[in-house]
Amino acid sequence: MNTSIEKLSILGSGTMGHSIALSAALAGFEVKVWGTNEQDIQRGKAGVAEKLKVLMEYEVVKSSEVKRIESCIEFMVSLEKSIDNATFIIEAIPENLALKQKMFQNLDRVCSPDVILASNTSGLSPTAIALHTSRPERTVVTHFWNPGHLIPLVEVVRGEQTSNETIQRALQLLESMNKKPIVVKKDILGSIVNRLQYALFREAQYILEQGISSVEDIDAAVRYSIGRRLPVTGPFMTADMGGLDVFDSISGYLFPDLSTHQETFQMMRTLVDGGKYGQKTGEGFYQWSPEQSQRVNEERERELIYWLKKDMESKERVK
Repeated sequence: MNTSIEKLSILGSGTMGHSIALSAALAGFEVKVWGTNEQDIQRGKAGVAEKLKVLMEYEVVKSSEVKRIESCIEFMVSLEKSIDNATFIIEAIPENLALKQKMFQNLDRVCSPDVILASNTSGLSPTAIALHTSRPERTVVTHFWNPGHLIPLVEVVRGEQTSNETIQRALQLLESMNKKPIVVKKDILGSIVNRLQYALFREAQYILEQGISSVEDIDAAVRYSIGRRLPVTGPFMTADMGGLDVFDSISGYLFPDLSTHQETFQMMRTLVDGGKYGQKTGEGFYQWSPEQSQRVNEERERELIYWLKKDMESKERVK
């Protein structure tokens, strides 16, 4: 069992909330999870059970461990009880700034000064979230990536007044949860990964709009080239291995030709205006039949579990 001194509470039992809680339980933490109502909690419990079933099928966890892991997660509808004795709170409620500000203002009022208040927001500013609190130095963003129990990265985003102690406690907790936390030193829109992700997405859309290639071939270009390298080498290591002289030369003639488009591209604008949002509506850049959705979701989950097991094996070798 984990020996960390932090007592963890998760506010929100939705997609990210219950997944973060499962990450904590897998690492041996006992965690309280707040849900808005009984229906919300039942969905969270079902999500945990389904994820554990898949992890068991892929031999990430043993069948004998499932009940113990589930027993580490306590769901409740009382916000007051869910944060009782907590030393580290991760908020995972809907992505609405006013809603989060109100939650953090309430937490700031009722929690002791040494309790860390973290938000799982994917894009909102930790400075803005802490705006109405009396101790903004203890507010930080801990951005888990979906699915939270499989993706190792967590972005730890510093607000303008976030203290060094808060950052260090967040890093220590996340490392104890077997995550790979990185520090975002400045409160910047989109943090790191979304900026990188959307830079790639913008260029992909530009290539599509220019009629240079199809949706399928652009996706294939990423999946079967840089996508194969990225699990091992990020952009800077790739540049070092390829030769900075070569990357300097290519940057000189390619950068001026890359897209600097400042708005949503027309093809996606048309899809969104037509209510075609992708997998959730059955049509977007692709057609999403129930069979297609299940196949791709299972393929992605299988690939993420493969890398999770690799990470676990690597950690065992280091011990």
